[in-house]
Parts: sequence; structure tokens; C-alpha cells
Amino acid sequence: MSGLPSIDELREVLMLESYNTRLVVLATTLLGIGAGLVGAFLLLRKRSLMGDVLSHATLPGIGIAFALGTSMAGGGKSLGILLTGATLSGLAGVAVMLAIIRTTRLRDDVAMGFVLSVFFGAGTAILRMVQSLPNAAGLESFIYGKTASMVSGDFIVIAVVSVLSAVAVILLIKELTVLCFDQAFAASEGWPVLLLDGILLALVTAVTVVGLQAVGLILVIAFLIIPAAAARFWTERLPVMLILSAVIGGISGWLGASISALLTDLPAGALIVLTAASIFTVSMIFGTTRGVLPRWLDQRRLQRRVGRQHLLRAAYEILESRSRPPVNDPVSRTELLEHRSWTPHQLARELSHARKEDHLEAPTDRSMIHLSESGFGEAARITRNHRLWELYLIRHADIAPSHVDRDADLVEHILGSEMVRELETELASRTQVPASPHRL
Repeated sequence: MSGLPSIDELREVLMLESYNTRLVVLATTLLGIGAGLVGAFLLLRKRSLMGDVLSHATLPGIGIAFALGTSMAGGGKSLGILLTGATLSGLAGVAVMLAIIRTTRLRDDVAMGFVLSVFFGAGTAILRMVQSLPNAAGLESFIYGKTASMVSGDFIVIAVVSVLSAVAVILLIKELTVLCFDQAFAASEGWPVLLLDGILLALVTAVTVVGLQAVGLILVIAFLIIPAAAARFWTERLPVMLILSAVIGGISGWLGASISALLTDLPAGALIVLTAASIFTVSMIFGTTRGVLPRWLDQRRLQRRVGRQHLLRAAYEILESRSRPPVNDPVSRTELLEHRSWTPHQLARELSHARKEDHLEAPTDRSMIHLSESGFGEAARITRNHRLWELYLIRHADIAPSHVDRDADLVEHILGSEMVRELETELASRTQVPASPHRL
């Protein structure tokens, strides 16, 4: 492996001073933008494995196109001829897969695995057979990608296909959105579902085929799927997801190709995918919409809120069992433990949280707790919402009073003010706290 790059080499790559570096970086960046846009719909259409099948099925077409081109015109290694063969072969693979799915009772994953392995095996055998033909060296680069061999003609093909794919996605965003989210609705409204599906497949095929030289047929599916999957962690809105997917794809192409230009022993295709995977990992952890860390924090906040509400309601119900209306007197820890199925450790934790939120008075006797004024009011509000929901379930869901407590417990913590007002209207209840419909 080469050593660390010098400042001059770094500047040369960042400023795109080298002609070959300029071609490779710009081509992979444009390809990443196009793949990100098309891949977003491929992901939403739940056709990720279809893209993998398509990419692997291109290999026989490359070998056959090279053999035919060499025997007929002597120019079998022309990129146009090879990509034409790859396109036809890839589409044939997808057609065989769809035929297996629709004419047999085999599952989709079985058909995909069969076509992927058979076409890739056939392609490997064909490439071995054509090695004896003149000028056959380097055909294997389509398996792993070889961006360093890119010339201006390759750049033009990649740029044109990427830009046209991006424009097609933007022009058909409404139609493709309906197709991905509700195919049955689209068909019932008279939308040409089959045509739209064909257009999406054609876009995937175009990006996959032109991406063969950049990242190879094994890794090109990652270029399609990873940016879209990473973008999904940050937003629920499709336009924003498309923009993020295109940006992540473009950055992956630019950064991976630039690092490969600095570290010449490392293949660009692998670095592009690793760059995209790094962005995916960061998105998976920190993504504001679906990231692991924000969801874990939300879960923690919900558990804390549920625990606080259980504690306050338990204290209020104990006070309610002494007198009605209840008087805010101290409640012993023993009564709370008997009222709820807490361990002493769990009760101590909930009490600590309640004190931090100013729902408890400062303890004078550690065996007793005393709700603060705000805590008592909050306990009454929580108990009232719980009773309203219990009465609603008894009246409209025919749940027995003896079983309604647990059912109400599952949903009461997500009741908003609007839902509470609807319950009040439905139950014609304006009392402070309704009586419990079951034995406490």
C-alpha cells in the first residue's frame, strides 16, 4: 500500500487538476446523484434485491457482446457494445425471475437467488471462454469495477445517463410516488401501473449498467440502495428523502473516487461503497427520524413519563380510597408497593424522578411520601384521563369493568388534549374525576 499523500497530491485531487482524476471524480459524483434518486424509489418499491439480480445478470451479456463484437467488427471491447449486451442480459435475468415468480409457487427470494447465482455463474464461465480472443484482457474489471481506466467517452455515457435518469425521476415524481406507496389505488384510478413499473425498471437498468465500470456489478447495488437507506433515517418526507439520497450518493462517489486517487492501491468501487456505508452508519445512529439514538432517547422519555404517571395515579387512588374527594395527605411506601407491582428499587427510582419534576414535597419521613400541590393536581388530571378512557372502553368496546384497567393502561399515556376533549364530549363528563368503574 502506498504511503500517505503529500500536500501537493491532496491539492491536485481536491482541485481536480489531473485530467483522469477529473473524469473519474465527476463521473462517479454524477452517477451517485442519479443512483441516489433512482435508488430511493427502488427502496420504497421494496425491489432492492431485484436490482441485485439485475446487476449480476449483466455478466453473461458482457462476455457474449464482447465475443460477437470481436468476431463481427473487431471492436468487441467498445463500451457501447458491452453495455448493450449487459442491458439485454440484465433484462433477461429479471424477466426469468418474474416468470418463475408468476408461474410457480416458489417464493420471491428463491427465484431471485436462483437467477442471481445461475446468471453470475454463466457469466463467469463465458468470460473464461472468451479470454482466448484478442484484446480480452480487463473484462473482469466489470465484476469489481475499474474507474482508473475511464476515458472521456465513458464519462459522457455516465454523465448523460445519470442526468437523464435524474430528470426522469423529477418529472415522474408524482406518478412514481403513487406507484410505490399504493399500487392498488393507482390502478383503480386508471394510472398505467405496468408502464410506470417498466419505466422504474428501465431507470434502474440504466444506472446499473453505466455503474458497472465505476463500482462493478457486485457493488453497484450498494450504490443504489445505501444512499436511499441512509436518507430514510433523517426524514419521512419523500422530496427531502430524494434530495438527501442524491446528496449522499454524490458525496459517496466524490469522496470514494478522491480517496482512491490519493491511495492508488485501493479500488475506487470499494472505497465508494465504504464511504456510503460510513454515512449510512452515522445516519442509522443519529438520524433524527429513525435513528437508533433518537429512538432510544424517545423510548427512555416515554418510560419515564409512564412511570411518573403510574406513581401519581397510584398515590391519588390510595388517597381516594381514604376519603372522597381525596385529601392530599402523606402516603406510605408500603401502600404504594402493595398498590402497584413495583420492586423497592423501582419505586425508589420513580420517586427520585418525581422529586426532580417537583411532584413531591421534601421528605421528612423516608417511609412516607407527600405530593406537592402541583403533583396532586397532576395526579388528579392523570387519574381523570385514565377513568375517562376506561368508561369509553366499557361503553363502546364492550370490555368488562374487571378487565378494563389494563387495557386503558396501554393507551392512556399517549392521550393528547384533543383526545381528552373528545372523550369528555362522548361521555358527557365534566366532573373533576369520575369514580372508578372497578374495585381499586
